[in-house]
Amino acid sequence: MNRSINFVIPALIALLTITAWWLLNQPMDEPPWPTRIQGFSFSPMGIDDDPSRKRFPSIEHIESDLALLQGRAHAIRTYTVEDTLAAIPRLAAAHDLNVTLGAWIGPERNANEIEIKRLGEVLREGNRNLVRVIVGNESLLRADVTVPDLIDYLKRVRKLTWLPVSTAEPWHVWIKHPELVEQVDFITVHLLPYWEGIPLEQAVDYSIKRYKEVQEAYPNKPIIIGEVGWPSNGRRNRGAEASTANQTRFLRRFLARAEAEGYIYYVMEAFDQPWKAKTEGATGTYWGVYNASREAKFEFSQPVVRIPHWRELAGLSVVIGVLLLAFLYRDSSTLSKRGKGFLALITYAISTAAVWIVYDYTRQYMTPATAIVGLLLLIGGVGVIVLLMAEAHEWAESIWLRKWRRPFPLRSVPDDQLPFVSIHVPAYNEPPELLKETLDGLAALDYPRFEVLVIDNNTKDPAVWEPVRDYCEQLGPRFRFFHVDPLAGYKAGALNFALRETDPRAEVVAVIDADYIVIPEWLRHLVPGFMDPEVAIVQAPQDYRDADQNAFKAMCMSEYRGFFHLGMVTRNERNAIIQHGTMTMIRRTTLDEVNGWAEWCITEDAELGLRLFEAGHKALYIPCTYGRGLMPDTFADFRKQRYRWAYGAVRILLHHRHALLGLRPTALSAGQRYHFVAGWLPWFADGFNLLFNFAALGWSVAMVMFPDAITPPYMTVALVPLVLFVFKMSKSFFLYRRRVTATLRQSLAAGLAGLALSHTISRAMFGGLVTGKLGFFRTPKMAEAPAVIRALADAREEALFAFAFLLAGALVMLREDAYMLDVRIWVAVLVVQSIPYLASVLVSLTSAWQKLPASLVGVMSVMDCAEKNGVPQPVSREN
Repeated sequence: MNRSINFVIPALIALLTITAWWLLNQPMDEPPWPTRIQGFSFSPMGIDDDPSRKRFPSIEHIESDLALLQGRAHAIRTYTVEDTLAAIPRLAAAHDLNVTLGAWIGPERNANEIEIKRLGEVLREGNRNLVRVIVGNESLLRADVTVPDLIDYLKRVRKLTWLPVSTAEPWHVWIKHPELVEQVDFITVHLLPYWEGIPLEQAVDYSIKRYKEVQEAYPNKPIIIGEVGWPSNGRRNRGAEASTANQTRFLRRFLARAEAEGYIYYVMEAFDQPWKAKTEGATGTYWGVYNASREAKFEFSQPVVRIPHWRELAGLSVVIGVLLLAFLYRDSSTLSKRGKGFLALITYAISTAAVWIVYDYTRQYMTPATAIVGLLLLIGGVGVIVLLMAEAHEWAESIWLRKWRRPFPLRSVPDDQLPFVSIHVPAYNEPPELLKETLDGLAALDYPRFEVLVIDNNTKDPAVWEPVRDYCEQLGPRFRFFHVDPLAGYKAGALNFALRETDPRAEVVAVIDADYIVIPEWLRHLVPGFMDPEVAIVQAPQDYRDADQNAFKAMCMSEYRGFFHLGMVTRNERNAIIQHGTMTMIRRTTLDEVNGWAEWCITEDAELGLRLFEAGHKALYIPCTYGRGLMPDTFADFRKQRYRWAYGAVRILLHHRHALLGLRPTALSAGQRYHFVAGWLPWFADGFNLLFNFAALGWSVAMVMFPDAITPPYMTVALVPLVLFVFKMSKSFFLYRRRVTATLRQSLAAGLAGLALSHTISRAMFGGLVTGKLGFFRTPKMAEAPAVIRALADAREEALFAFAFLLAGALVMLREDAYMLDVRIWVAVLVVQSIPYLASVLVSLTSAWQKLPASLVGVMSVMDCAEKNGVPQPVSREN
């Protein structure tokens, strides 16, 4: 039955995916394209042509373009007579095309004079297919010239020809300047509702309405429509969406109305103009009926489909989804139907989004710059997919497991069969009273055979370590104290020293930090796990007893709880837990086999666990509290602790990369490799997010400095960080509420504390990649809380980043195109990217204010254990 579910659920979700593609691409009947339209706006620029760089098409190229339009239009409209474009009237005559001849009028007077002179030369050629002349194109709209200057140019051209003369402007410019109307023989109006943000369904009626407004204002002047069209790609302008389907629908609807009303019009435009991206942004490129390769971009008579190739894209998204899902389903026998359905839904959603984004991106004209950006986005996209899959997998396994594959049964073992345990307590410069509390807890253990070794390494002040030595003597022969100075290797060095001093009878070595107070049942409950000869590690979670001191510590405790009661639990299912250096037990013989603790590694505990897995040993984890320690007192200490953990993770992955990638033979299973790579993937994502942040700020600066040339990043790409942020926050919040049994305030506090560490983790990722050694940092306990100024100084990097993002967002909103959807989405990205940095500042300030009560967050309950069917179950108990 379970195996059939693995096929039924993906098949159903695949059918749902294809149905969604089908529903979004229903054919839409539209009026057919006329056999021969009135005219095209005609700029015969090829993919490599660029008039701004004086690169113009050849005569042969122009003639080829005119041949393509022959029989499909009565006329064409040109914009300039520069260079080879002056030959268009002569060439068009051979293809039965009339010409409305254009002269470009810009801000440079000398260039305008040269253009007028060339216009006169073309007019003197006497081409019979010339029907009218247009002097200037939106020159007033761009403020290139004044109205009196334009009128002067019009008067001069009228002296050169008997043809009717006008200029071309949008409808509102004509309404505003009746004095200009008096100087033209006809009105050339531009009707481009996309630029006015008019939704497609209203666009044709809107255009006709504006045409009639001009007609009513000037009833005695003939009117032609010099430009009418819609872009097939580019930015969304308020309610106006640029797409091929919308371009098709608008033009076919408008042409049907125009033919019925007898309008003279020129469709904007015949061919796409890639060179316009520099002057008009991405949208300016895509107004052509034909693309830059001279291929029709849409059907002229068939029903309109939003994405003509949707069947191929739907099939591709299903294939990718199946491949991804096959990977996730490889080891999902204990996952419920809901969990498998959730994974299938997420997987197909990811694959469909990926296919759509790639399709949408590749619809633009590729330049070296866009190709490089596309390649980088593809690499980043693969990383995003892997991250989302890993997050979704943890989500599913945390909520929808039918049963635990590796429960930890409580075993009753007679005292005479319990192994001898050596408990190691490494200490460095710890307050004596703190360490005495730890020793009192160990002295109260309900276990028949154990010893305690306290190793004080490198503490200089005798007043710190001597009281602990004396207290050990008071506690009896079970407690042995060692003060070693100097001792290399930091904590790992101290543990290796203790291993050499361990009683030969010891079969199990247990390690706790110097601030931990264990409960009496710790050894009696967990040591029986070693009755399985394959078990090398038995691990209990880290927990804390000082969360009630203030809001900061309550917040930190909420953040810690997620890893020890979510990530570690799912890892345990595949024998892939991360060993941590307190509340852990290791079989003595296996510890000797792998030569003890690695003194090269700053996170020697996790590294040892991975080595034991590589050797084929097992580890057991029980998510119940058996000992509690103290948390960092300040945000600075909290951050330094997390930096050390993240830095150590990178060094471990690099050191063991051949084993994790299967390049070196080990006993690691696929599940173990997966968890050790995927488990630390969110930290690597924080590292790459830092690179994205620098790029985002650089792009925003360019948008502010060069608003006419630099537009926001591609909208579908810009949406990715927003979706990723929402997904991760939703997952974290949902799992906290369901699995960690956290309150709403605790869940929010945990999310805030986690976000506050994002920048620290990102720095640690790069630090671990480029440096090989980091000095050990002992997390201070009971440190005096910093002042507010100190708290701000501790988070100064994050504060600067937050300020930079918010300032960038504000400045981008000052652009003239700030109303555009892609600009607003980009500003939303900038604001979202500032949130982790703002969280750092807020958490640092919270740590500075010791008087903020823990009740503002709520102190998380202790995860006690109650036996149910022989298996320890976590149950909540108030502190």
